[in-house]
Amino acid sequence: MHAITIPEPGGPEALVWAEVPDPVPGEGEVLVEVVASAVNRADILQRQGFYDPPPGASRYPGLECAGRVAALGSGVSGWSVGDEVCALLAGGGYAEKVAVPAGQLLPVPKGVDLTRAAALPEVVCTVWSNVFMVAHLRPAETLLVHGGSSGIGTMAIQLAKAVGARVAVTAGTRAKLERCAELGADILINYREQDFVEEVKKATDGAGADVILDNMGAKYLDRNVQALAVNGRLAIIGMQGGAKGELNIGALLAKRAAVSATSLRARPLEEKATIVAAVREHVWPLVDGGHVRPVVDREVPMRDASEAHRTVEESGHVGKVLLVTSPA
Repeated sequence: MHAITIPEPGGPEALVWAEVPDPVPGEGEVLVEVVASAVNRADILQRQGFYDPPPGASRYPGLECAGRVAALGSGVSGWSVGDEVCALLAGGGYAEKVAVPAGQLLPVPKGVDLTRAAALPEVVCTVWSNVFMVAHLRPAETLLVHGGSSGIGTMAIQLAKAVGARVAVTAGTRAKLERCAELGADILINYREQDFVEEVKKATDGAGADVILDNMGAKYLDRNVQALAVNGRLAIIGMQGGAKGELNIGALLAKRAAVSATSLRARPLEEKATIVAAVREHVWPLVDGGHVRPVVDREVPMRDASEAHRTVEESGHVGKVLLVTSPA
């Protein structure tokens, strides 16, 4: 098969489409013939040499895919050759085939074509596990999403609205904020021109956000705590703004607030399977019913993954950038 390899870390040009050995599904795994994958920030970090795959994972980038079941490893039940699926991966999505633990497979939802289904697994599992399983967002609460026009952001808006929450978002342009509004965002904040702490407080009569989903890390840590409501929950899922910050414990105590920080890629298989099962139970009916949908900015041939990486690094996109191996 062919896959995107990284002979040496570097810029987008470091991604090389090359012929490599076919993967073989092990016990409890399913071999998927990949139709599409999607670009995530973690893939960029891996390309740059900053984010190695966990032990035992494919060395090729790609944290999600969609395709068709090509073979079953021993001990697998509930899936058949030819099934159309999408999958959460620890790596290997930028390839024509990938071996996937069966617990990380999902059926393609109704009304979503096979290619666009590749935009779902990583963002849905990230949002559901952090905003709902950890931070327990409830109806009528306010969720603040940083990077509202990103793949994570566009999914967080939709899921929060689907459960009856109010959504505030930050983004850097009016056009991106307008796209967030189309998805249901209630409070639109241009982080280049406005202070998100002030805007969230203003929109909530001084109360603040009940849950904040943050991809920035250190840069926003203190201001996120300021923006939290009493009993608020801050869920950190990225470090685009740095890895080390100072946490005001006094402010956190005064608000009886909580800070959590999670990653998805390196979790044990059992934890990933639990998240995927929760997504299938709670989110897939929303997708089947048309209440939640994948937001795709563009599709790029997988062999041109370097072009897709440049697009994501320039941050001009809204939603996901897909890598397509062949027509669905």
